[in-house]
Order: sequence, then structure tokens, then C-alpha cells
Amino acid sequence: MQATLLGKRILVTQADTFMGPAICKELNAQGAEVIEHVGSLADPEAPGKTVAAAGRVDVLVANLAVGAPTTPAAEVTDREWDAIFSALVHPLPRLVRAVLPQMVARASGKIILIGSASALRGMRRTSTYSAARGAQIAYVQALGVEVARHNIQINAIAQNFVDNPSYFPEDIQANPKFQDRLKREVPLGRLVTASEDASFVAYLSSDAANCFVGQVFPVCGGWIAR
Repeated sequence: MQATLLGKRILVTQADTFMGPAICKELNAQGAEVIEHVGSLADPEAPGKTVAAAGRVDVLVANLAVGAPTTPAAEVTDREWDAIFSALVHPLPRLVRAVLPQMVARASGKIILIGSASALRGMRRTSTYSAARGAQIAYVQALGVEVARHNIQINAIAQNFVDNPSYFPEDIQANPKFQDRLKREVPLGRLVTASEDASFVAYLSSDAANCFVGQVFPVCGGWIAR
């Protein structure tokens, strides 16, 4: 494997959950110096402290995850709504405010959001989670256009049906009903592997991907096309 990320310092948030482990493994394999953040970023001061502790950040991978509630929309409480937005939405601009000045000063940098395709296709009983993921994507699209003139590329991966322990643990994957669902709903007929997803993150982190501006890339085995 070529060391296409040699010399790049890449900060990965929540590196121990969701896509974090697979992403860190792939980035390390491609020669990056990976700074692994572990823990919640819900505290308003946590994102700034995380970036400050990392020092120089050439690429920020905003890997943010939380358990997805399945509450009917009419029963969603303010507490649920606030909790999901505090975990998924609010940390993103705080991370950006902390890391963007150094990227602008260098006229170079990348921010990659690991988001969800639930923002691109409606699903029952996911109004809170889908709304939060949608807010993430809208923010990335607007921000990407704003900072492109500084040679900073900001993009998002909108994923679903990707193998990861947060949303598709082994017990769910082994369930025959889930296997039937894969065949019905996902044209690929299987989960996207963690390494396939992580390899795409590595590509977007590389200089080969300097042409993308505020793009949202679905990685979901064709799920949103159905």
C-alpha cells in the first residue's frame, strides 16, 4: 500500500466508536500521523480543547455518533431532541471554529464529516436522528463553499448499511430478519465493509481529492436509490 498520507496530521474524533477504529487503522496504514480523540464532545468546551491538544491538524475527521432513537414523531420530547443535537450537531461548528483558523493561515486543510444517509432518505420513527444528520450535511455544504477559496476542502460521507459496531453490531447482523432486510433494501446485497468505507475516507484526506467542494457522498450500497 502506498503511503499517500505521509506527513499529514489527521485528527479523528470519537476514534473508539462508530467508524473510528477502521478509519484510524487505514489512515495509519497510509502513512498519516493520526491523533485519536476519545470521548464525548457534547461539552461546549470539549471541541476547542481537543483541537488545541492536537496541535497542527491537516485533516479533521469529524466522526460523531450516538444511539439513534426510534420514537414516533408525536412523542419526541425536547429532552430527546436536545440530547441528539448536542451529540451530533453542536460539536461540529465548535470543532470547525477551533481548527479553521490554522487551516486558513496555511491555505490548506480538509474536514471530513462521517454522517448518515438517513438525512437523504426518509425512514419511519427517525425524525430526531435524521434531522440532526440533515443539519450536519447542510452545514458541511454551506461551509465547503465558503472556505474553498482558502484551498480548504470540506465534504461529507453519508453512510448507511456500513459494517460498524455502533449501528450494526454482530447480534443484529446475525439476525435472519436483518439479513432479509439487506436483500430487500440494499441493492449491494450486503453491508459495505468497514475497510471500504475507511479507504474512501483516506482518499478524501489525500491531495488527490482537492477538487471536491461541499460534496455529500452516499456510501450505502445503493440504499438511497431505492
